[in-house]
Amino acid sequence: MSRSTRAGLIVLGVLSVLDLLLPLLTDGEHPPMAIALVAAALGLASLVLVVSAWRGATRAVVPLVVLRALSALGAVPAAVVPGVPQPAIIAAGAGVLLTAVGIVLVLASRVTAGAR
Repeated sequence: MSRSTRAGLIVLGVLSVLDLLLPLLTDGEHPPMAIALVAAALGLASLVLVVSAWRGATRAVVPLVVLRALSALGAVPAAVVPGVPQPAIIAAGAGVLLTAVGIVLVLASRVTAGAR
């Protein structure tokens, strides 16, 4: 496993753990509890896939990327819905950015390996 893949899995793993904690961190309004629970489910599934990919299961990478992208898309409304507190907007933006970085790192070695 390449260094970039490892770094990407670490980033996506940390984001997955944060998603798991979201129901404990929300005030019930920002994000709504239903969204926090969906994020926690995505985080749990993602964490299982991160561990699987870390152990060498390459088939876990694509579902992991899809789940993390869905989780990031769930944060986008924070930027457009009125009344969302500034810290929540910043956290959502950071989550989207870190997700993109993690996905690029995880997929970088797959793309370069396919080009050879």
